[in-house]
Amino acid sequence: MKPCGEDDADAARCSWDVRCSGLARATHNPIRAVVENLHLEPNPGKQLIALSLGDPTVFGNLQPPGELLEAVQSSLESLSYNGYTAGRGSQEAREAVAKYSSTPGSTVDPNDVVLCSGCSGALDICITGVADPGQNILVPRPGFSIYRTLAEGCGIAVRSYDLKPADGWEADLVQMEQQIDKNTALLVVTNPSNPCGSVYSRRHLMDILEVARRNYLPVLADEIYEHMVFPGKEFISMGSLSQDVPILVCSGLAKRFLVPGWRIGWIIIHDRNGILQKEVYGGLQRMSQRTVGCNTLVQGALPAILANTPKDFFVNTIAVLYNNALVAYDILKRVEGLYPVMPEGAMYMMVGIDMIDFPFEDELEFLQQLMREESVFCLPGQCFDYPNYMRLVITVPEDLLKEACHRIADFCARHHKTICTLPT
Repeated sequence: MKPCGEDDADAARCSWDVRCSGLARATHNPIRAVVENLHLEPNPGKQLIALSLGDPTVFGNLQPPGELLEAVQSSLESLSYNGYTAGRGSQEAREAVAKYSSTPGSTVDPNDVVLCSGCSGALDICITGVADPGQNILVPRPGFSIYRTLAEGCGIAVRSYDLKPADGWEADLVQMEQQIDKNTALLVVTNPSNPCGSVYSRRHLMDILEVARRNYLPVLADEIYEHMVFPGKEFISMGSLSQDVPILVCSGLAKRFLVPGWRIGWIIIHDRNGILQKEVYGGLQRMSQRTVGCNTLVQGALPAILANTPKDFFVNTIAVLYNNALVAYDILKRVEGLYPVMPEGAMYMMVGIDMIDFPFEDELEFLQQLMREESVFCLPGQCFDYPNYMRLVITVPEDLLKEACHRIADFCARHHKTICTLPT
């Protein structure tokens, strides 16, 4: 290696100096940032029960139906889907998504569909394809951390609007509108919600759309948990409601079909007044070309998957999730110092922790100690920008979920500070 000298000032390089990019330095995952700083030491005498990972396949009790496997096997054996296709997806696959996503009042055109590498890939394309560095997007609090990860790495600021647990996690519309300024590029709405498990009514969705309409603000609707709603609730896609606000709906196979590793998601553009036609349509398509499209093997299977998956499969999955939600809620609502919010869909439950009642500084210390004593791990609310809560995943087998909730109850009983008031 040559040494650097004064006469080498104009040399291209005279020593090793390889660094990561500004994008890499600015990219962070809030969940990883919180969890990796926890000291998680399970009790060696108790089986670890992790209620933390939003992957319905982890415990093996929830499996995709045979029709999905047959569709992929047929796609593989056809030898027709081993090559590249259009960046935004094949015509056949986009037609299948359009048909699947159409409703009586809102017909989706295949040209309004962009296939992506999972729903997270769809969110990435929408956020970075619409917002510029220096602009901002609005996201829910508590909310899924990936919005912040995708935006801030690209120099896009993130502003939060609050969700109200006492009102079924509906958005605080006044506070939402106060966050909007001339540099706001997108309003992100998650329905059904991760981490809250909430499902918005038609009325509330229309109220959100009115805020967007008044402020000429497009909406990014994260609907990866579409149709995963409990009895008595109805899923309504925002795209089916809007007459004038442009909506970018993001969804995919991952959650409803129990195949998150298959990495097929999509963007559906709802733009009845052609507001996005001038630039955004082409921009989203160009963004999809950065990765030369998504998994072609699953694209080949997509028409059969979306057409042939039996309704009983969806019904049975919802039944398991709903039963688990009831089981967890029934146990935890009796625990002093905990305040579970019964979910209405998706795969999660948020549980408030009255930290005044416990000898811990915050929910991080609470959950670390829970892990040490009971080998139960839940994600802290700070992962979702919402301290003093924890998120439980309700996809685990019922017996393990009961065991975990009883352990949480025992832990709280041991550490709850009983306050005695002496008579005067």
